[in-house]
Amino acid sequence: MILVFGSINIDLVTRVPRIPRPGETVLSPRCETFFGGKGANQAVAAARVSEPDTVVMAGAVGDDAFGRSAVDNLAGQGVGTGLVARVAEPTGCAFITVDAAAENAITVASGANAVLTSETARGFRPDASTVAVFQMEVPLAASLAAARRVLDGGGRTVWNLAPAPDDLSRDDLSAILSASSFLVLNEIEAVAAASAAGRATDDPVEAAAVLAASTSAVCIVTLGARGAVAVTPEGSRVAASAPRIVPVDTTGAGDTFVGLLAAALHEGTPLADAMKRACAGAALACLKPGAQSAMPDRAELAAFAG
Repeated sequence: MILVFGSINIDLVTRVPRIPRPGETVLSPRCETFFGGKGANQAVAAARVSEPDTVVMAGAVGDDAFGRSAVDNLAGQGVGTGLVARVAEPTGCAFITVDAAAENAITVASGANAVLTSETARGFRPDASTVAVFQMEVPLAASLAAARRVLDGGGRTVWNLAPAPDDLSRDDLSAILSASSFLVLNEIEAVAAASAAGRATDDPVEAAAVLAASTSAVCIVTLGARGAVAVTPEGSRVAASAPRIVPVDTTGAGDTFVGLLAAALHEGTPLADAMKRACAGAALACLKPGAQSAMPDRAELAAFAG
C-alpha cells in the first residue's frame, strides 16, 4: 500500500506575461480552478500509474464546497479517501501565477492542512510493503509521528522537503532525515537543507551528498531539465536524465516525480529505473496546464518512455 500523508488544496491559477514584482499589478485574462495540494497531487500521480486500491490519502479538508469536491476528485482518481478528515477550518487554497516561460510563483493558504494530526492516519496499519509519502505543507510534528509509525511497521518513507521552510532548523532537519528512507529535494531545497545542516554549498548535488552522509536515507535532488541525481549514505551516485520537452506549465512536475517514484519503489523497481520513470513522468506533466490534470497514466508513461 502507498500512504500519502499531506495537504489537499484547491488551486486558483492565473496566466500572465511575467510574474509581478512587489507592488506591481499584472493583468490576466482569467482565473482557472484545479485540484491541488502537494499531498493530493502526489497521491494522484501515484494512483495514475498503480494498480487499483493501492494509494490511500491521509489529509484534512473543510466542511465546504471546495473540500467536498476535492475528496470526490481524489476518489474519482482512484485514491482511497477513508483517512481524509473533515475539520472546522476551510479547505486549503493555492494561488498560482504562471508566466510566459511556464515558470510559476505560488502562495498557499493552509486552512485545514494546518490542523492535520497524526491521528488521521491512526487507522492505517503499515507493514513491510508500505511506502509512505510526506511533504512540508502540513504540521511537521504530525508528519514525523506518522512516518515513525511506518518505519516501526517495517515500511519505507519518501519525504519531499517541499516547500522548504525559511526557518528550517538543524534539529528539524535531523528529525526529518531520521524519519526518511528517501529524501527528495529540488535544487533550492537541497542548498537550503545543506545550509541548515551547517555545510553550506551552492552545488545541489554536493548538498545532497552532505545530507546523505549524515543519515541512512538516500537523498535525491531533482534538477529540472537535467534530470535527477540520487546519493546514497555510502556516497555512491545514481543519475537519471530528463526527456527534452518544450514546457507548457511546470506546476505539477515535482509532485509527479515524487508520486511516480513512490509507485515505482512500491512495485520493487530498482532505484535507477524508478528515477528514470519519475523523470519521464515529470516531463510529461509539463506538457499540459495544471497539476493533477497534467499527470500521466500508466499507458501514457509507457508510450512516452518507450
